Amino acid sequence: MSNKNYDVAIIGGGPAGSTTGTLLKKYNPNLQVLILEKAKFPRDHVGESQLPQISAILEEMGCWDKVEAANFPIKIGATYRWGKTSQLWDFDFLAATEFQNEPRPAKYKGQRKQTAFQVDRSVYDTILLDHAQELGCEVRQETAVTKVDVDIEADQIKNLHLSNGEQITARYYIDASGHIGVLRRVLGVETTIPTRLQNIAIWDYWTNAEWADEIGVGGTRVQVMSLAHGWIWFIPLGPTRTSIGFICPAEHYKKLKKPPEDIYQEALKSEPRISELIANATSRGKIETTKDWSFLSEKLVGENWFLAGESAGFADPILAAGMTLTHVSAKEAAYTILELEQQKHDATWLKHHYEDNQKRRIKQHIRFADYWYAANGQFSDLQKHCRDIAKDAGLKLTPEEAFRWLSQGGFTNDILGQAVIGGFDPTSMKQVMQRFAQKDSSWEISGYNIFKLNLEGAKQEDLPVYNNGRIEKIKSYVKDEQRLPLTGFYAALVKILERTSDIQQISALLKKSLTSQYSPQHTQVAFNHALQCLEVMVSEGWVTAKIDKKKPKLQLSTPTEGALIHAHS
Repeated sequence: MSNKNYDVAIIGGGPAGSTTGTLLKKYNPNLQVLILEKAKFPRDHVGESQLPQISAILEEMGCWDKVEAANFPIKIGATYRWGKTSQLWDFDFLAATEFQNEPRPAKYKGQRKQTAFQVDRSVYDTILLDHAQELGCEVRQETAVTKVDVDIEADQIKNLHLSNGEQITARYYIDASGHIGVLRRVLGVETTIPTRLQNIAIWDYWTNAEWADEIGVGGTRVQVMSLAHGWIWFIPLGPTRTSIGFICPAEHYKKLKKPPEDIYQEALKSEPRISELIANATSRGKIETTKDWSFLSEKLVGENWFLAGESAGFADPILAAGMTLTHVSAKEAAYTILELEQQKHDATWLKHHYEDNQKRRIKQHIRFADYWYAANGQFSDLQKHCRDIAKDAGLKLTPEEAFRWLSQGGFTNDILGQAVIGGFDPTSMKQVMQRFAQKDSSWEISGYNIFKLNLEGAKQEDLPVYNNGRIEKIKSYVKDEQRLPLTGFYAALVKILERTSDIQQISALLKKSLTSQYSPQHTQVAFNHALQCLEVMVSEGWVTAKIDKKKPKLQLSTPTEGALIHAHS
């Protein structure tokens, strides 16, 4: 039996595996990296809708141009029917009126930094895996891992046995095998389900379905339509191919006692908008199903192994965060190994923050998904299901209480220095909450004019920043489960709040600081984002807000309509 040695062995050739391998080879070409994939690409895979954060990683990998050349639809945002009314509404990453008609393929600049792709995974995954191979990764398709030798006491993987009879050893092992979790299962890593959401997904692919929206050159929106017993996704993957799926609670699925094909067809027929879009389309005729259950692995890293992508955890797809969580975790796994090789940071610190980052993001996206389900007044035959989710969360569904609950350590997880969860900043989130609750959403900071930094009980801790192949340390404050990273808008606010508590002075100093960093047309946008960070800091208790009746108050309101969230036209 032959035995080959590598620096890094990656199980799985999907986006998690190819992203990890590509970044390892980009920044350290001397590493011997093996990617093992049990299937033969191309192959279909569900999970096609992306968020803009992925595009930056594709650019860093050096394959954004290749993905753009595939002519996938440009995701401007999504059209929803969700909440207590039947009205359609849009959430856009970039206002459709601002989307310019530029020819394709285009470069990763300007408006394309604010949009995302809707990808045919059979094509997309092949592009990424081939790119990893071009950068020097050894890629073996149709090669399964049949056995894993482990040393449980040492928390180590010893070697991998392959379907061709070969034995592989490596200094680091990456489990990028998806929900199957090849290494996770062998290592006996427990998983938890921090939610009552236990859904079943049923889907197929269609040819010649109409696009619901055609925006400029290649732009469109994903369609998310709620029904009384679940919801439908409609994702154009190209000029003629569309992914259409139906998700419902597993409990409801079991009660129906029908074949998945019948349940799927009945769901599509019951939704007039989707029925119209597929009136002249043809389905592939091959229904697929999966358990779409949110889960989180209790441990994500060991002595010489990492869980990346869906092997680490999964959040309900309602917010289309799955692929973003996958790409980001893969990037951070690669960076962690690169730094372990450099030996300039403490290994325990590196591994701790890799695990902590992924757990925080996955938990927050599961929490956000819970809110969406609990707020859906149209799930008429699933009211108990929704009530239970809200009860578990202690959520009364008023906009103020929901925002406070969601902001608990959540806004600092996706992008350090900014306030965002799954593409939603605090303003757009408050607009969503207004729609769901049909009540105005107020701002914690509105009506106050004295803001004092509150660091009582907080400890200082170094956080990792992943940039240009290196991990840098930044300071942060940590209190309970919450953290305040001293970077971006948060750092600017902390610096100003250490000098003054008066909102007029805070505003003046903030604008002065931002003017030196941004162009005139972007300064106001940056100022608004900074105020949103102040809102988060007040909600999480990092800042206390008071009123001095002798001074003017800060007055903010949440418009019902905006450039990014608005009624569907």
